[in-house]
Amino acid sequence: VQLQASGGGLVQAGGSLRLSCAASGRTFSSYVMGWFRQAPGKEREFVAAINRSGSSAYYVDSVKGRSTISRDNAKNTVYLQMNSLKPEDTAVYYCAASDRVLYGSISYSKTYNYFYWGQGTLVTVSS
Repeated sequence: VQLQASGGGLVQAGGSLRLSCAASGRTFSSYVMGWFRQAPGKEREFVAAINRSGSSAYYVDSVKGRSTISRDNAKNTVYLQMNSLKPEDTAVYYCAASDRVLYGSISYSKTYNYFYWGQGTLVTVSS
């Protein structure tokens, strides 16, 4: 599967952005989808993930209540709606796909469970 992330940009603190990730290739609905981010000088970290049907979603604590992950299997696209953005949300955001069977929130958050990665989209939040 090939992944193309978009929707990043420069936004003021308190603003909102919606990231999109379009997938092509094998059946999109067969993949768990995740969003990760990497700030300058830091390791890549988990942001959110959603199961194949879209019925379950998982978030890192720092974005809970401010972000929503969703997917449209008919459009082969996963979204990340981010509200109340903070300067510490500044990072390159990557979408990723996993064809593994995952159990529990911890497994959804591990980068090693995702084999397919998009190119990243930069989100910059100014204070």
